[in-house]
Amino acid sequence: MSKKFSLAHLTVLGCPPPEMTYIAAMTGYDYVSIRPIYMGLPGEPNYDLASNKEMLKQTKTALRETGLGVHDIELAKIENGRNVKQYEPAIEVAAELGAKSVLCSIWTPDRNFYIEQFAELCDIANKYGLNVDLEFVTWASVFDLKGAVDVLKTVNKDNAGIMVDTLHFYRSKVKLEELDEVPREWFHFAHICDGPKEIPTDKESLIYTGRDARLYVGEGAIDIASILDKLPQDTVYSIELPHIERVKEIGYAEHARRCLQTAKEYLAK
Repeated sequence: MSKKFSLAHLTVLGCPPPEMTYIAAMTGYDYVSIRPIYMGLPGEPNYDLASNKEMLKQTKTALRETGLGVHDIELAKIENGRNVKQYEPAIEVAAELGAKSVLCSIWTPDRNFYIEQFAELCDIANKYGLNVDLEFVTWASVFDLKGAVDVLKTVNKDNAGIMVDTLHFYRSKVKLEELDEVPREWFHFAHICDGPKEIPTDKESLIYTGRDARLYVGEGAIDIASILDKLPQDTVYSIELPHIERVKEIGYAEHARRCLQTAKEYLAK
């Protein structure tokens, strides 16, 4: 079975969805994973396709011309002061673009609140035929596989899944055998990248690597092969590999090309 790869938006965050689609096609990807939910983070561009009709039109044109698909959208963040109902316009656009999943992460310690909100998000996505895949992020409230499994078991929604990011898997110190306990049907796609051996103990350093300095697959210390071996064969690999300095040096297109090339070379070994 030939592996399918998606270009995650964080890898080329300076590129609007139409431009990243052309870059993904030119460099050999099968899908794009776009970020049409604006989070208001420092330096984050606003690609809210639900309100930017011209950008949506251009994105549809790029997808049609390249033949690529949208695999997933992000990021449906669950946090205090935010209601997941506000993500529905973006989810509707995702369905319009043929996406399969909505990526979610949890940033509040209030378990009752995040369980209720995650269940509601699954119900909203289900109306549009999409999955909701929960990512555990090392510096978030749900930060490891056990926490993610707890959410899915509690909500018991058919369209809920867990998204494993190899960097967060390593940095949250998840054991490989934990993956054996998770139902296969919960895994739809994975984020792949590498990282340094040392795991920072402070949040700022964790965030810096996660958002600005991930490594090409096979370049760091993460046993990516062993993680991926535990996932279903048809898992789509979305390459989330932001690296600010490399992009400055070689540009987004060449960086995206090297991300895919190094991943394929690693997987072929």
